[in-house]
Amino acid sequence: MIISRDSSQDLNPSTNTAYSDIARVSHPQGEGRGKGHIEHLLHTNPHLWRGCNLAGQGSHGRSTGFPQLDAILPGQGWPTKGLMEIVSPYWGMGELQLLIPLMRSIVELGQWILWISPPYLLYAPALVQAGINTEQVLVVRLDTSCKDALWSMEKALQTETCGLVLAWQNWLPSKVLRRLQLAADTGNTLGVIFKHHDSKHSPSPIRLQIKDSPHATGFNEAEITLVKARGNFRPLSTQLNLYQHFQQPA
Repeated sequence: MIISRDSSQDLNPSTNTAYSDIARVSHPQGEGRGKGHIEHLLHTNPHLWRGCNLAGQGSHGRSTGFPQLDAILPGQGWPTKGLMEIVSPYWGMGELQLLIPLMRSIVELGQWILWISPPYLLYAPALVQAGINTEQVLVVRLDTSCKDALWSMEKALQTETCGLVLAWQNWLPSKVLRRLQLAADTGNTLGVIFKHHDSKHSPSPIRLQIKDSPHATGFNEAEITLVKARGNFRPLSTQLNLYQHFQQPA
């Protein structure tokens, strides 16, 4: 189903480098500047975090375009690579609106966006209105077999010219999610999986949940909850107007 690869490979090189740096500054001779160096690593390397709440800390993330959301995410934005899950009770709650600024920045870098099994046909005029060049958007259709869809996703995540993979897959086992995480780390690519049900045992580093805001004054408002993130020990929520970037395209 997925091309086999040894899951016991060495840690990511950037992680090894970070650990080496910490070992060096922890030596007694480096105590004078060690603290500052460690703080720098914690703010710039997503593979390192304190065992406490990291909401709004660091600067290694890519801004979401929503300041309220940046404030609760480690790194103050989306991760630059890896897997992320967005959970919503049904499709069309604004999950794509949440990613409009990210998609726009990806195409501005000249990279591709791959859509895996979207539940609805893409409406090109709406993407263009949002500032997204549709010539840099590829689609794997909904009627594609799960085997072929997952193969396409893994290959795209391993490709540095693909900046973002969006997949609608409700029932992916942990083993498959770990393989996709490895592929995303290899290609420095971000993969987003949309699903209806939250899984407490999912290995994905970040999980967000979208639901109707109890304080909404219009259909465009939603409550976004950060269910899981490295360094986070409790859920954090914020209220967003999801359609602000769609209404004001670049």
